[in-house]
Amino acid sequence: MEYFCYHRDRPGSATLRHALLEEHWSYMDRYAKELIARGPTFADDGETPTGSVHIVDLPDAAAARAFAFDEPNYQAGAYRDVLLRRWRNLLGRTMWDFPGGPSDGNRYLVLGLGSGPAADVALPPDRDELIAYGPLLSDDGATWLGTAVLLRASDPATARAVLTAERYAAIEVHDWEFGGRR
Repeated sequence: MEYFCYHRDRPGSATLRHALLEEHWSYMDRYAKELIARGPTFADDGETPTGSVHIVDLPDAAAARAFAFDEPNYQAGAYRDVLLRRWRNLLGRTMWDFPGGPSDGNRYLVLGLGSGPAADVALPPDRDELIAYGPLLSDDGATWLGTAVLLRASDPATARAVLTAERYAAIEVHDWEFGGRR
C-alpha cells in the first residue's frame, strides 16, 4: 500500500534538522526500496526548509505510522505536524524514473485538500512534467480526501493549475526538491 507522508517543520527548527541530517538519512536508507519519492520543501526564499515529503510503499497502516512517527526529526520535535494518508501512484513509477531528472527546472509539491466528490483522480493530459501524482485516500482506501502532486513547472501558479481549484477546500504549493544523500 502506498502512503503520502508530509512532515511540516516547526518554526525555528532548521538548526535541529541540520544537526539530525545524518540520522534522518540513515533512517531513510532503511526504506530505500520502499520509497517512491522524497525530498524537502522550502519557504519562498528557496533556502529555509519548511517540511519533508516521503511517498512510500509499505505493507499496512501500522507500518506507515511507524515510518512517519519513528523518524528522527519527528522524535526530536523538529516537526510541527504530520499529514499521513493512503495514496495511489497513478504514474506507476518512482521519482528516480522521472525523465526530466532531479535538477532541471523548478519543482513543486501541490497538495489539494479535498472537499466533496473526488476530483483529479485521473492523470491530466499533459503528463510530461509530473514526477509523482495520485489521490490522497482514507485509511481504508475507499474515500477520496485530496490529491498530492510533485511536478516540474515554470512557477507556482502553473504548478497550482494542475488541480481543479474549485474542487478543493484548499490548495497548497510548496517549493520542493529531489531528496536523498548529496
